[in-house]
Amino acid sequence: MASRNYLIPIGSMTLSDQKSYRLAALASGLERCQVKSIGDLNSDIPGLASISDTGKRVQLIVNYLMQGNWPRSVDVREWQNIADAGAALDQWNTAALAVVGTNYSMFQAIAAPTLAPNKLAVFYGVITETIPVPVSRLTFRRGGAAGNTIGVFDLELLASRQELIGYFSEPVVIDPNSVFAAQAMARIATGVLARMQLMNFVFEPAGQIVA
Repeated sequence: MASRNYLIPIGSMTLSDQKSYRLAALASGLERCQVKSIGDLNSDIPGLASISDTGKRVQLIVNYLMQGNWPRSVDVREWQNIADAGAALDQWNTAALAVVGTNYSMFQAIAAPTLAPNKLAVFYGVITETIPVPVSRLTFRRGGAAGNTIGVFDLELLASRQELIGYFSEPVVIDPNSVFAAQAMARIATGVLARMQLMNFVFEPAGQIVA
């Protein structure tokens, strides 16, 4: 679970800040891939095997990536809602927002996707296309729609600042074989879906990437 949960509106970030957050999200995912036996980062990245502290391992991976490198044993792509969540459309649509104060899945009619055994996902930010911002909170849960909370972010901050993009203080990492939920709480009872996208990376063993 992330130790710090807050949203950073994109207007408060420089381009360098945004790049740093994406690199940190990539590095956090790659470090977790080693723990979950997706690829072999210890062999791919010089010096990584000798470091036991997670924070120091992530920083070494960041430095490795900043040099233009990528580990040979892991592929990365962005989330696909059909392939990864089992949704009906390859679009970012929430379930219909019918009741204020109620949580609705970010994955259309799929309340709680199960990540495949060879996949690891990292979510590092959110984009809302629907205006005005129709939701007040974004919650990630482990174990299903009523599972343990692993991340909560206040989306009303985007509405009050009239911005559409926010980065998470720390990335949310979803392990292989995990049942999880990403839920948006309705602040307006529109009765229709909202278009909201989670910024993300999906990691797989090299050569097994979804085309």
